[in-house]
Order: sequence, then C-alpha cells, then structure tokens
Amino acid sequence: MNNIKRKKFVGKVVSNSMNKTAVVSIEWRQRHLLYGKQVKRITKAYAHDENNQCHAGDLVAITETRPLSKTKRWRIVEILQRQALSSEEANQLTQGDAPEAQAANTEPEQESLNGNTNEK
Repeated sequence: MNNIKRKKFVGKVVSNSMNKTAVVSIEWRQRHLLYGKQVKRITKAYAHDENNQCHAGDLVAITETRPLSKTKRWRIVEILQRQALSSEEANQLTQGDAPEAQAANTEPEQESLNGNTNEK
C-alpha cells in the first residue's frame, strides 16, 4: 500500500561517537567528462542508529527516511558485516561487561596508597 520508493545504499561506518547516530561513508564511481576514466567519489551520510549497535568499520545497509535532525536523513536497516576487533578492543569489551573484575583490579592500588601492604 505504501508506494514510496526510498533510496537504499551500502556503506562503511566511519564514526559512531555521537549518540544514536553513525556516519556512513558511501563509495561510488563517476566517469570523468574529459578523460573518461572512472573516478572514485565518497559521500558521507548521517544515519540513525537507535540502539547504538554499529561500530567503526562495520558494513551497513542504510535507507532514506524523513528528516530526523538538521543533517540526519538516513536510517540503518541492518549490519551486513562486523569489523573484526583487535585483541585490545576485545579485552576492553570483556572487562566492561564484568564490573567485578574492575573492582578487583582497583582494590590493591588503594591499599598500596594507604600503606596497608605487606612488603618483604
């Protein structure tokens, strides 16, 4: 019943530092008028990410939507491919999920500052 044809693109997430917004880089090619060579062009689109699921480097599908803010006119439909995390990033995520591990790591530092450690 909805006859609206919305544009759909696939792009790579460049930044996700804003809340509920991701910057998606869409790469396309254009023929040079004089030389006829294919030239690579990049367009940045601000896309709405409701649950903050995207991370930098992810490949996502976006679709056109009504204006959500001054610059945001796109919505992330799905995450097609996740960017592989480095070992440091994976460790940060696992430590962030377990607050007990962080509390255990900070207790010895507090004891050493108070002078309550047993040094031999």
